[in-house]
Amino acid sequence: MDRCTKLVDVGRRQFLRGGALAAAATATAVALPAAPAKAAALARVDYPSNRLGNVADLKPNEPFDVSYPDENAPGVLLKLGTPVEGGAGPDGDIVGFSTICPHKGFPLNYVAADRTLNCPGHYSRFDCEAGGQQVWGQATQNLPQYALRVDEKGDIYAEGVDELLYGRLSNVL
Repeated sequence: MDRCTKLVDVGRRQFLRGGALAAAATATAVALPAAPAKAAALARVDYPSNRLGNVADLKPNEPFDVSYPDENAPGVLLKLGTPVEGGAGPDGDIVGFSTICPHKGFPLNYVAADRTLNCPGHYSRFDCEAGGQQVWGQATQNLPQYALRVDEKGDIYAEGVDELLYGRLSNVL
């Protein structure tokens, strides 16, 4: 019977040293404080501010078509009717998303019944109340959400995106 000649004899002392290092690394990771919730905002890519509409243009749970950061990037504004994380406006319920699936670039459809954007290509679904989080399907990233600001006149401005837009190598204009 042939023996494998490529084995390495670590030895007891080296094995224990490696285990101690692994335990110390784990203890350090547990002891460190969790990253603040604002860390997600650091991933945002700032684009030039662009007016997308006015609060008066929006109807609860009906999509309002927009383009951001340029005319080649279709998107939607939604007034969800209940405050959500990342929501803008007086009620904290206005959100905006790209309407191009991050998986293969299919145009997304809004389903008011469950407040999701759905892809007809490979059936990915994105929860608009949870920041565009993917809840089903082939996509490997969440839906790009706009960073919105609403001024005193009710005008809605987009000022950045939190994910890579489909079909772009980077989030630059």
